[in-house]
Amino acid sequence: MITYPEISSVALDLGFAQIHWYGLMYLLAFVSAWALGNYRAKQKKSGWTKDDVSDVIFYGALGVILGGRIGYIIFYNFSVFLENPVIILRIWEGGMSFHGGMLGVFAGLYLFGRKTGRTFFQVSDYIAVMVPLGLGFGRIGNFINKELWGRPAESVLPWTMDYGDHIARHPSSLYQALTEGLLLFIVLFVFSRKPRPTMAVSGVFMMGYGAVRFITEFFRMPDAHLGFVMFDWMSKGQQLSIPMIIFGIVIFIMAYKNNSPEKNKK
Repeated sequence: MITYPEISSVALDLGFAQIHWYGLMYLLAFVSAWALGNYRAKQKKSGWTKDDVSDVIFYGALGVILGGRIGYIIFYNFSVFLENPVIILRIWEGGMSFHGGMLGVFAGLYLFGRKTGRTFFQVSDYIAVMVPLGLGFGRIGNFINKELWGRPAESVLPWTMDYGDHIARHPSSLYQALTEGLLLFIVLFVFSRKPRPTMAVSGVFMMGYGAVRFITEFFRMPDAHLGFVMFDWMSKGQQLSIPMIIFGIVIFIMAYKNNSPEKNKK
């Protein structure tokens, strides 16, 4: 069992300002998306420019920050917000919802698509590959902030962690960094290297994220103020992931059905 290394939430104290690890992880997320987006824009027949990449990341960043924070307040902490509305501004303390951020990004992609004459799924297929690495950095931020404790392990394993309560727990935020971040990135990067019908890459992202989030939630403690929300075992994160999986399956099937050889002959 590993003892959790106590890490200050402040990465750099400049005296007049403090740079928090959580904010630094968001910066790394956006930088990685920008670098990957520019790399893909250079590929033949990408149809994207460096300016397009910068613009879509700007729209996406606004969606992530606004949607993620508002989603966290609505989905996970609404009663506390009603008592103390100022908590919505305390982003440095953590508390961002992926599902809320996703809805915010959807809005940003729609606006960017209207501006550039692209459909929503043409935009979402392109940026889907850029998202997982950012998710991974976010989970590392959760780990540094000592958030999202894992559930107690049935047996002590070499990688289980003592967060200070002398209980061997799964390092669930690191599990999620590896699956939502690294694993999902590899799957999407490999899948998107060949031409795919519109909506297919978005479908894989929705199915993939929903599935790994649903599974890894079994190793993560449910939010203390919510507990299990269904069946005495389902967390809020799992509940919100089910529609993602269903939607991903639907649009993936539609992508290939709309581009079937039989239909293309008509």
